[in-house]
Amino acid sequence: MNLAELTTCMEDMGEKKFRAKQVFEWLHVHKAASYDEMQNIPKSLKQKMMDQGTITILEKEDLQISREDGTRKYLFKLEDGNMVESVLMRYSFGNSVCISSQVGCRMGCRFCASTLDGLLRSLTPAEMLDQIYRIERDINERVNHVVVMGTGEPMDNYDNIVKFIRLLTDENGANLSQRNLTVSTCGIVPRIRQLAEEHLQITLAISLHAPNQAKRLELMPVANKYEIHEVIDACKYYFDTTGRRITFEYSLVGGVNDSEEDARELSSLIKVLPCHINLIPVNPIKERNYVESSHKVVLAFKEKLEKYGINVTIRREMGRDIDGACGQLRRRHMKGEL
Repeated sequence: MNLAELTTCMEDMGEKKFRAKQVFEWLHVHKAASYDEMQNIPKSLKQKMMDQGTITILEKEDLQISREDGTRKYLFKLEDGNMVESVLMRYSFGNSVCISSQVGCRMGCRFCASTLDGLLRSLTPAEMLDQIYRIERDINERVNHVVVMGTGEPMDNYDNIVKFIRLLTDENGANLSQRNLTVSTCGIVPRIRQLAEEHLQITLAISLHAPNQAKRLELMPVANKYEIHEVIDACKYYFDTTGRRITFEYSLVGGVNDSEEDARELSSLIKVLPCHINLIPVNPIKERNYVESSHKVVLAFKEKLEKYGINVTIRREMGRDIDGACGQLRRRHMKGEL
């Protein structure tokens, strides 16, 4: 519940309005895992809340910690027994958590483990929030940045994502700056345009992964519904409406989308709007025969983009020794390989 809904709930239970703000603070500031932790809430109200419903708390099923960089990959069990992954990455600028928005995914991107078993269901706002809250309690540190880039397509869970954003950035709660929140999409055009109308100050990341429609079709089935130039036009609309620069995620697949000609085409495609390219050497999965581009090819691709005036970085590889890519840990758990 947001604060307004919680206030209505308290009034319906015959309680004073101020109790809503107290409970909201316990949930979203102190990250309470039970009603018993709410010290200034009377027992009678705790019982009423227990009768109304439970607090959504995820159970830590597994944790892998990278020996290389300290990245922590969590496997959380949901109340219905389904599993989702979250990743904590430590940077010089603070702690960043990558969360999942669905159990599985139906987008079918060819290089991603998240989609291999299809979509089971979408996550609630509470299930998305609690991935962050459980990690904060586990490490006893604050999370400074959040990216919704784990398993699932956020724009395929639109209403819950928007409510999650508003809860996470509520000044009465966790109070994360919207500018420290990134939401990724493979390019569901109507939802990109709808998100622009929410007038949020988040960063929108587009999983592009191809310089033209033909190659995007090869890698991403969503391109059958939304042609690549439609996606770029929606991005222009998003920038014009919000003033927020677009980030394009581009996974480099060896011999598929990493040539100098690909770099030239990509530059021509995106130069129409202020943007940033995040190059990602693809993390190979055993179910596909895609390989990552060599370091030399990645650097050459970056240099080519920069020659065309594109702002570009190579994503720092984190957690390669712990099933770092989306969906890998969950899939191994499901198959009993752990």
